[in-house]
Amino acid sequence: MRVDEFDFELPEDRIALRPVEPRDAARMLVVRPGTTPELSDAQVRDLPDLLAPGDVLVLNDTRVIPARLYAKRVRGEIVAGVEIMLHKREGAARWRAFARPAKKLQPGDRLVFGSDSTGPVCEAARLEATIAGKAEGGDVSIDFDLAGPALDEAIAVIGELPLPPYIAGKRVADARDRADYQTIYARAEGAVAAPTAGLHFTDALFARLDARGIACHFVTLHVGAGTFLPVKVEDTRDHRMHAETGFVSQETADALNAVRAAGGRIVAVGTTSLRLLESAAAEDGTIEPFAGDTDIFITPGYRFRAVDALMTNFHLPKSTLMMLVSAFSGLDTMRRAYHHAVETGYRFYSFGDSSLLFRDAAGQDDMKDDVDG
Repeated sequence: MRVDEFDFELPEDRIALRPVEPRDAARMLVVRPGTTPELSDAQVRDLPDLLAPGDVLVLNDTRVIPARLYAKRVRGEIVAGVEIMLHKREGAARWRAFARPAKKLQPGDRLVFGSDSTGPVCEAARLEATIAGKAEGGDVSIDFDLAGPALDEAIAVIGELPLPPYIAGKRVADARDRADYQTIYARAEGAVAAPTAGLHFTDALFARLDARGIACHFVTLHVGAGTFLPVKVEDTRDHRMHAETGFVSQETADALNAVRAAGGRIVAVGTTSLRLLESAAAEDGTIEPFAGDTDIFITPGYRFRAVDALMTNFHLPKSTLMMLVSAFSGLDTMRRAYHHAVETGYRFYSFGDSSLLFRDAAGQDDMKDDVDG
């Protein structure tokens, strides 16, 4: 499909720069596909009443790390400043990262982090590394001198929280963002972007879900910086996703399969949870344990196996996530939903409002017929 089919007009003042308080007070657009899509306005705190006892929520418990680092590149006597955005861990001491400006880097170059002054530097605030390789688009492999927990501690000291570009371009990150840009259930460190659908959850909302008989289970997908990259091709078939690392335990897989067998619905909280569940699902929809990388790219025509409903924020025009929600609920439906959201003042993107999308099973059948035909 043409990428411009997923474009839409969004006024600048619709981009949220801070979350609402409390988190579950955010608005939520409920979208039920059909010949005439049903759109209804609600709040996130209404979620228990919009689902049924026996349904299950699947949330991504990844934790955002301070993945933006600033370094001096040292090559002989020549020193230059570079910005490093970590996006995928590949070993105890190795990370893949996006570098800016990448043209200043070559394999073998040394990087010195946390050393801006000429005086003594606290060892906890100093880190060194070597450029191990370089790929296209500013993508580099970095071998750090530290490994494991010691490396994690150093990154925590010298790194900055990587706010999305559409927020960072309008204000600087501050202490409040350390809490705001993290789900309250974040556990497994490794993401460089938040699973933002989960930012709306509060302890009170979890309590109401439990009282309603709606279970919650957790998976882990370490969101990479590739989620911020624009789609630069004209046809969706030419786009390549960056791989991200995910985990679904045997216990969680068994619990979700039991819910499905009992007639309950699987509700993914966020596109990250959805992408991981679909990566872990067999052809018959059975969810299997998963541990590894996924670069699944979901566009209209995809046959969903595992997920029945999706809670997600509002996404960027022409983004891979706009393509995903259009595959899930139908392109025409999502065009109407986003038009309604813009016209009625919904807040967009990471700190914005939410939507609850139900799957367009009939539309996917029609699309499959078109593709097969």
